[in-house]
Amino acid sequence: MYLFICNLSIVDIFYTSVTVPKLLHMLLSGNHIVSSAQCYMQFYFSSFVASVEAILLFVMAYDRYVAICDPLHYHLFLSRRNCIPITFGIWAAALLNSTIFTTSALYMSSCHSNIIHQFFCDVKSLTKSTCTTSKMFIVITSLEILIFGFIPIIGTLISYGNIFSVIFKMKSKESRKKSFTTCSSHIVVISIYYGTCIIGYLIPTSSEVLETVFNVIYTSIIPMINPIIYSLQNSNVQSALLRLLRDKS
Repeated sequence: MYLFICNLSIVDIFYTSVTVPKLLHMLLSGNHIVSSAQCYMQFYFSSFVASVEAILLFVMAYDRYVAICDPLHYHLFLSRRNCIPITFGIWAAALLNSTIFTTSALYMSSCHSNIIHQFFCDVKSLTKSTCTTSKMFIVITSLEILIFGFIPIIGTLISYGNIFSVIFKMKSKESRKKSFTTCSSHIVVISIYYGTCIIGYLIPTSSEVLETVFNVIYTSIIPMINPIIYSLQNSNVQSALLRLLRDKS
């Protein structure tokens, strides 16, 4: 569990590093020009970290499923020997996916406008400015939505469906509370992540201000609050916060 949380923290650092520095530079300098090379580089790394986080959140849901529904086999299925190759596989798969996705985007020609009404280069902002979309890009985008969208969401829902069915069958109230506590942080994180992501991509293209707000939440706010959410689950952190509140009061 802590290995995956550590990787999630690294992903969150990368998330903010992809978008925030360039945004701050534009706000402070007043220079809003982004070259094509910078745009596609930003697109490459943003799709890379998004792919890692999508797979990682699904694997963490499976981790909680095994821990609650099949605890006796937890160290068999999710031992260090198994988790380290899984982690490397997640990053390697995301790197390969981002390379293919960005390469397919390079074949699109920009003719409507060279202005992107957004603070970073993503799929929606790039497709708005193009007049010809390659078949390869359409196919890869569809696979992206399937592999990194529907499959992780469905897999996560199935995992938590089984988790809740096991929790509700527990006779002890203390056992139910303890089991729910082990997955509460992850539930909050995936709810915020997928909720913001889905709403952001369902917003009509004409609602640029609303789209920007959700993109800021998705790329900047969520990576900052994820460590806080997971830290509050730790009993030592909870005790330290309670002591701090008592001292101030």
